[in-house]
Amino acid sequence: MFLRSPQKTTPFFQLATGLTFYGLFFLVFCVLIGSCSSQKHMLQEKILLPDYPSASGIDFRNQTVYIIGDDANNLLILDSSLKTKDSIALFSFSEKRIPKKLKADLEAMTILDNGDILLSGSGSLNPTRSVAWLINPVKKTKDSIRLDTFYQRVSLQGINELNIEGIAAYPGGFILANRGSKGYPKNHLIFTRRNFWQRQTGVEISSMLAGVNTDSSQFSGISGITYAPKQDALILTISTEDTRNNMDDGAIGTSYLWIIRNISSKKNWKAVNPDTIINLDQLDPKFIGQKIESVCILKETSSRYYLLLAADNDNGSSTLFKMVVSK
Repeated sequence: MFLRSPQKTTPFFQLATGLTFYGLFFLVFCVLIGSCSSQKHMLQEKILLPDYPSASGIDFRNQTVYIIGDDANNLLILDSSLKTKDSIALFSFSEKRIPKKLKADLEAMTILDNGDILLSGSGSLNPTRSVAWLINPVKKTKDSIRLDTFYQRVSLQGINELNIEGIAAYPGGFILANRGSKGYPKNHLIFTRRNFWQRQTGVEISSMLAGVNTDSSQFSGISGITYAPKQDALILTISTEDTRNNMDDGAIGTSYLWIIRNISSKKNWKAVNPDTIINLDQLDPKFIGQKIESVCILKETSSRYYLLLAADNDNGSSTLFKMVVSK
């Protein structure tokens, strides 16, 4: 009878054990990678502003968030924890929400290099909505500006229905976003120069079509924009709403984020499509039923955008969403 030496079986046992260990390690690694990839974009926090109506424009500078509602009496100011810090009165209507026929429809906001805030009306109803505000948030000074001449020239760019929903400062000047409707299913990006409100009769203006409507039941319209300098990207909020004109609200559908990279090099194009489309309803169920109206950048790194989104659900309150988007 022959006995096998245990020394000869040990290497095989060690090899099998090692393979099992590394196999399990590889399996866990794959699971982690899959989990990380599924979290490429992520909602971090949802914040309700029950007392502030119709958030339509939002921006961020020096640890301070500024919000305007399209039918609100004042500009709302939040601290970096998104707690109410202050406000600046713009109108003096007795109602919490300015009546629809009288509101300036301030839908667009951007912060200038000197720290002043530029707000612009949608232009969808003249003269009520062809107004802008220039506000110094430190001194709380404010100037009202008529944009009738500029908006009239914008409408000559082949834009049949004027409905300015977003504005963003970028190195070449300003980009404005005009939202279409089911009755006029075209979104436009409008490019103009700095201080355009001071040179309305002669300032350079150009426009391009933006995106295609892939929802046959509801129009996907631009509702807000912001500029990301590290990637020269335009980030757009897109909301679907069952409305056939530039005045009425409609049933709320799905909201999206679009990202257009290298926007400066595309300013002379006739049309542009987004490089990235993010379906917010599919990303997180907390977005379902929310009409996302605007976006600003809290922080931008080489790989991620940290964003703050504002939603107006036509019910007299507003909602904010903090989220991370990978580039």
